[in-house]
Amino acid sequence: MFRAFYSLSGRPFNKEIKSKDMFVSASHTELLARLDYLREHRGIGLVVGEPGLGKTATIRAFASALNTSLFRVVYYLLSTVTVNDFYRGLAANLGLEPAFRKIDLFRQIQDAVFSMHSEKKVTPVIVLDELQLASTQFLSDLHLLFNFTMDSENPFILVLCGLPQLVVKLSLGHHQVLNQRVIMRYRMLPLSREECRAYIDHQMRLAGARFPIFTDSAVEAITTVSKGWPRLVNNLATTSLIYGCQKGLKEIDEEAVQQAAFEISM
Repeated sequence: MFRAFYSLSGRPFNKEIKSKDMFVSASHTELLARLDYLREHRGIGLVVGEPGLGKTATIRAFASALNTSLFRVVYYLLSTVTVNDFYRGLAANLGLEPAFRKIDLFRQIQDAVFSMHSEKKVTPVIVLDELQLASTQFLSDLHLLFNFTMDSENPFILVLCGLPQLVVKLSLGHHQVLNQRVIMRYRMLPLSREECRAYIDHQMRLAGARFPIFTDSAVEAITTVSKGWPRLVNNLATTSLIYGCQKGLKEIDEEAVQQAAFEISM
């Protein structure tokens, strides 16, 4: 609807953006550097941040850049699978016929990971998202599952991703063993005011905008209301464009943003 009105060739603020077209913020760059360290040294990494800051998108960009002949990426969203689903799915993704008993699954997975790394020279990269939802038992199992040769080797990369409360969860006494094995930690940060402006410009250019559509005051309003969270910027900017189209506005001004914020209860 608003694409034709504003002469756009694509849809801006689209979460399905390709990794190569992602906006590179300071936090995005820093997380990629931390993940690159994890790639070199292998082991367990921890990435946390509030919802909508781009954690998963940045990890996806990291994974898409890996050499597929040297790394095999497995991604799990913990809010959509049970613990048993995870173990059986991981076994299947490692090319196994999943065993029935958990103890046999453990052995299968460990043998496959070790063999893949030592014999095939391929490192499994396992990303567990929304891990703040994991049970105490699941976190305890992770420590056991990824303990190789008496914890003397790391033939894998394991990325634990979730909301900030995951840090608190891991700091509890019964998770200290797993927590102490984390070799890389990063907390994702929101966009700065300057980055928020650049992000909006970047998204509009990708969509084929041939002239500025958001006024300076509109960009300032989006930055203030969204607090620099990319997902909120996307929602607010998109709703502003819809509102502007309905009202026949050639430019999105501060009033349009305020109305959009009211419509989506921001």
